[in-house]
Amino acid sequence: MKSTKFSSIFSTFIFCYLFWILFTWTFTSQELITGAVVSFLVAVLTARFFIHQNAFHLFNPVRFFNLVLYIFVFLKELWKANVDVAKRALNPNLPINPGIVKVPVGLESEYGMSMLANSITLTPGTITMDITEENGKNYFYIHWIDVAEKDREKAGDAIKGTLENWIRRIWK
Repeated sequence: MKSTKFSSIFSTFIFCYLFWILFTWTFTSQELITGAVVSFLVAVLTARFFIHQNAFHLFNPVRFFNLVLYIFVFLKELWKANVDVAKRALNPNLPINPGIVKVPVGLESEYGMSMLANSITLTPGTITMDITEENGKNYFYIHWIDVAEKDREKAGDAIKGTLENWIRRIWK
């Protein structure tokens, strides 16, 4: 379902404005007006790049709740990856076996694949280098600090953890 230009701008404005309020946490009239103006300008200039399908996809309460829960799941995975990389940096005896692995991805949504690729890249020790489609299946090429698994499925499970399942709940 294609989104209209107005609904794309409006939904982008709402998200930008909510993030403005969340980040500033100031409720003076001057701050709220400034946030509205900046959010509107950002929405007008960027909505066409962000919204390609249903403009109000994330306004579904279940999807929005899953997005909020995903933040905590991601923070847990981020913490685990930081601890792992810190151990490797501080202990020269721990193995570092860098390599590039081809990992299958079960997501079909471009938004979902982008969210997963960015989440993997944001966790220390991994970088998503490329996304390809081969024979109707999507794959990520990921640089991994310690290639512990050569099997694609097992490597994918080790790298993606629970992130892919949570993202699937958001971008069905």
